[in-house]
Amino acid sequence: MKRSTPVSEIMSKDVIALRRSDNLERAEMLFKRYNIRHIPVVSSESIIGMLSYTDLLRISFADATDNGSSVDTVVYNMFTIEQVMTKSPVSVSSDTTIKEVAEILAKNEFHALPVVADSLLVGIVTTTDLINYLLKQY
Repeated sequence: MKRSTPVSEIMSKDVIALRRSDNLERAEMLFKRYNIRHIPVVSSESIIGMLSYTDLLRISFADATDNGSSVDTVVYNMFTIEQVMTKSPVSVSSDTTIKEVAEILAKNEFHALPVVADSLLVGIVTTTDLINYLLKQY
């Protein structure tokens, strides 16, 4: 295992992103359709926030099933993405080492980091990406 391997080697480059004008119903649909847990929120391709599936569950009264609960819709209409997302999330550049990314994630209470170049979103790296990388080493 190389200590200087950049995160660009393991990050997801085809990132699903939301805009601040999107609604929470769209966010839930994306989480379920793509089976993901974190979605960066962008404004003109610059990262402004991060929305997690857990963020949606915190404001929802219904459980997270695919049955299309109308309770979720009512609750989602009470909030905007900007009200629910984590604002100004910690981010890393594509040349940040995998080790440094692991240290950031281990020290904090989040499980995904947006990867940026000149403040523009170029990828996302998650704890799952790190685990898969480590598994390939064995």
